[in-house]
Amino acid sequence: MTEESASESESLESPALDPSQLLYLQQKLESEQNLVLGAVGGLAASLLGAAAWAGITVATGYQIGFMAIGIGFLVGFAVRTLGKGVTSVFGVVGAAFSLLGCALGNLLAVTALVAQNDGVAFLDAVSQLNPSLIQDLMVAFFNPMDALFYGIALYYGYKLAFRQLSEGELEQMLSGGAAT
Repeated sequence: MTEESASESESLESPALDPSQLLYLQQKLESEQNLVLGAVGGLAASLLGAAAWAGITVATGYQIGFMAIGIGFLVGFAVRTLGKGVTSVFGVVGAAFSLLGCALGNLLAVTALVAQNDGVAFLDAVSQLNPSLIQDLMVAFFNPMDALFYGIALYYGYKLAFRQLSEGELEQMLSGGAAT
């Protein structure tokens, strides 16, 4: 095979996307985005994750900080799946709802442990929460490791919340295939 035919076969196997193709794909992908649905999915995932965190804390009797990472994964996946986002605003939504889920999960877990310790029903303890008490509980039960776990949750909530497509996936989309 000559040098010229080798370079021709390489360009046929891996054609570079030209700017007009990239613009077309960008517009197509952005038209499929749904920020509202992604945010609703992120909110639902954060609430589900917070409830799971509290449930596991009650079942084990231990406050498990790495549950925050699971919330980050769950929220990021929900935002990406439902929102079909390709822009970083979906990452911001994913990070924000990851933080909400972590804080709420931590609060519900602490409330459950206090209720158990005091022999009070969980819902009775929740009904007694007010902004001042919430602040007091969050400060009293804060552990420096919480900041690390929250940070990792924020990272995954951001990173997983929007699609980052490779050139190969973009080429596949142009040829009629589906992208991940």
